[in-house]
Amino acid sequence: MLELLRYDHGIYALDSGYIRPQLAAIHFIVENDQVVIIDTASHTSLPRVLEALQVLGLTPANVAYVFLTHIHLDHAGGAGAMMQAFPEARLVVHPRGAPHMVDPTKLFAAVGAVYGQEEADRLYGHPVPVAADRIIAAGDGYIFDIAGRPLLCLDTPGHARHHLCLRDTLSGGIFTGDIFGLSFRELDVDGRPSVIPTTTPTQFDPPVMHDSIDQILSYQPEAVYLTHFAQVREVQRLGGELHRLIDAHVAVAEQARDRGPEREAWIAEGLWALMDAEAARQGWQLEREQWREVLQSDIELNAQGLSYWLDHAAS
Repeated sequence: MLELLRYDHGIYALDSGYIRPQLAAIHFIVENDQVVIIDTASHTSLPRVLEALQVLGLTPANVAYVFLTHIHLDHAGGAGAMMQAFPEARLVVHPRGAPHMVDPTKLFAAVGAVYGQEEADRLYGHPVPVAADRIIAAGDGYIFDIAGRPLLCLDTPGHARHHLCLRDTLSGGIFTGDIFGLSFRELDVDGRPSVIPTTTPTQFDPPVMHDSIDQILSYQPEAVYLTHFAQVREVQRLGGELHRLIDAHVAVAEQARDRGPEREAWIAEGLWALMDAEAARQGWQLEREQWREVLQSDIELNAQGLSYWLDHAAS
């Protein structure tokens, strides 16, 4: 069943259907029948996007832009297929990511090396290139608009060096991709969200991530829109939680630095202990095995990313 969340100011969040419900959102901004689609999940999300457009009384020709916060395939894997489906659209992406949209073979091959080619093909299909003349390589401060509604690109590294956020100047909301962490609705307590950082896969940079979060907070948005998952409010509180938890993740990694071949497993165990403390702090109402199931994949990925950071990026 199509899950389309409706917010103020013509903002919508579509559950992409990627892996499990309420894991990855595709956002829409609609202004005078023009549409910006923010992140694409995988190629299998295209039918849902087409259905959502139909529900909104729109067609593929109404899509003016597809915006990618970054080119990790849970955010950009469907970009090529969507650009084929939306003949009037331009693709907006960070300059570091643009070449990988023109020729995505290396990007898809890297995922195949991690997951195995069969699983990578199941999750993401085959790479679909985007013509260079349909791509806007947008740096920090780049502004584009739909029907006169300005949208501001913010360079926000720390999770990836090719990461952009998008600030909607009408609502004041910011679409944050992965830089403002993960906030799963299953963990909400009486509507109060929790958030955890994402320290994966290879470009985690703690001081830079702190700076990017502060940049977002400096705009004092009433709401931010996370790919994982959708709108959250209480933004200043959540920003403070992210700062605290980034430092806690780094501390876990540092404690496991000299653990040799077992280091990643030690990091994962430390992160689970951190989440036990967080469950008590936030008052998560799921049973322990239930919230562990929600976080399982991300804890494993965060441990991988932290281990990589210890070897390649930490001083």
